[in-house]
Amino acid sequence: MTRLIKSSSSSFVYFFHVSMTYEKELAAAKKAVSLAVRLSQEVQKSLLQSNVRSKSDKSPVTAADYGSQAVISHVLERELHPEPLYLVAEENAEDLKKDGAEEFLESITKLVNNALASDDSYANSSLSVENVRKAIDHGRSQGGSSGRHWILDPVDGTRGFVKGEEYAVALALLVEGKVVLGVMACPKLENHKSASSGKVGCLFFATEGEGAYVQSLEGDSHPPEKVHVSNIENPEEATFVESSHKPIPIHSSIAKKLGIKAPPLRIHSQVKYAALARGDAEIYLRFTLKGYRENIWNHAAGAIITTAGGVVCDADGNPLDFSKGKHLEHKTGIVVSTEKLMPRLLQAIRESIEEEIFSL
Repeated sequence: MTRLIKSSSSSFVYFFHVSMTYEKELAAAKKAVSLAVRLSQEVQKSLLQSNVRSKSDKSPVTAADYGSQAVISHVLERELHPEPLYLVAEENAEDLKKDGAEEFLESITKLVNNALASDDSYANSSLSVENVRKAIDHGRSQGGSSGRHWILDPVDGTRGFVKGEEYAVALALLVEGKVVLGVMACPKLENHKSASSGKVGCLFFATEGEGAYVQSLEGDSHPPEKVHVSNIENPEEATFVESSHKPIPIHSSIAKKLGIKAPPLRIHSQVKYAALARGDAEIYLRFTLKGYRENIWNHAAGAIITTAGGVVCDADGNPLDFSKGKHLEHKTGIVVSTEKLMPRLLQAIRESIEEEIFSL
């Protein structure tokens, strides 16, 4: 069942469908992500290298990662009460319990409360240091094929974030092992509708079977618009995106087989999914080192936003499986494109993989 929502501004009228099944969840997710973005933007403005810490795996983590997770955890728990909250998230509070972390945790708590206070309904709900630590630790669900689990990457693309570049706040809902809802904020992505004013910041959202939409991060005064993947049919004209880390040789091989001459766009985080969802690019390739396991929070929100018109699969053309816990179980590579280009793309991938095997 869907509800048709109509809204108007001084210049136009727009319509979009909201699945009644997930209407409450979508509203809660959009509020949670929007408040978390306010926190992350504040941190990025004032970020110093001393504010960047390393986790046990040597990857960077900032006050924004922890603070964003605490905000989203708290908002979801409150907005969806009395439904229990099961959250699969990137961060946990273990490092914040160590000696010497007290000052860092206090700064995170201040950021969280400032972000919450920006919403009238949370203006009087200040959280203690312990409340914030518990909110962060709510993200210890293991996911799986049964029940409801929220999937969160509080700051996706931390390496880009600390450089003042692209990042995303990505939240998705997994129901019985299937992603049914996604909300993703891209604070550094140009908003096409306000490009002439130089404003940036987009909020993408999608629910199962209802398409994907984008709106300005500035809020309701900028109504949502449905997004569409590109209509390009000739792969030679396609633009492909990849991670901003070092180039992956097989990506170049695949692009060459498709006749793509333009260099790839290198973008941090799930912003790559957003670029495909609204037609800024046509192909996203992610082939990683052997043995690397993809975390579900790095792909869940982006995948449902892009599959509203596009295709997200592994290198064999199989849909991504988010039902196996914190990690994706898939064959080599993640591939995102349009329905028109996917057959040619998968063929080029097969040929490139075979050549790579034979060259060993």
